[in-house]
Amino acid sequence: MSTSTEHSGTSAASGTVAAHTRPRVEGVREQEILDATLDVLAELGYDRLTMDAVATRAKASKATLYRRWNDKASLVIDALLSHKGPLIVPDTGTLRGDLVASFCGMGGLTDHQQIAVFASLLTAVARDADFALAFRRDFIGPKVGVALQIFERARDRGEVNPDVDLDLLATAVPGIVLHRLFLLGHTPDEAVIARVIDQIIIPAATFGAPHPLAAQKEDT
Repeated sequence: MSTSTEHSGTSAASGTVAAHTRPRVEGVREQEILDATLDVLAELGYDRLTMDAVATRAKASKATLYRRWNDKASLVIDALLSHKGPLIVPDTGTLRGDLVASFCGMGGLTDHQQIAVFASLLTAVARDADFALAFRRDFIGPKVGVALQIFERARDRGEVNPDVDLDLLATAVPGIVLHRLFLLGHTPDEAVIARVIDQIIIPAATFGAPHPLAAQKEDT
């Protein structure tokens, strides 16, 4: 009995050590799984996405996924962050130039992959409080931060009325463009975004502010 018990205890201990030393998913294999996650997300949406579906697309076992991610929410957030890339605050010297550079192109409002993924997450944001919190904090928050820096820098240059609510302006471009897309069915392009900036955002930002050239003339 003693020998049997000791052997059993040793086996249990070995199993515990093995569980803690399982190889984690990382490197190229991790990125392949994250890429597969975004593909499934764009095709099926968050609600229909499952760990099984991602595992099948990535040609991996479900156990492999669970070594790295506890649930699909954490997997999806990591997948989104893996494709976001470093956020760069444009510095063209003008408010208009910075806004166009920020919202057009890869990762912006004309990036069809980003828009498809974003659309697939709308119901999840509305229904899953934990996912919504992580999504807003880790994915949306930094984007809003970039826009806010653009407007703050423009305000410091004298392009923006110091009394304007910059928190409202920081979310105005995507708010207008995504409303047109999801509710009206108008797919955005650079020309539309430029019109939103020229006809709505800049007039609102500069309302009541002295024109920089006028201020220079007064100084002279």
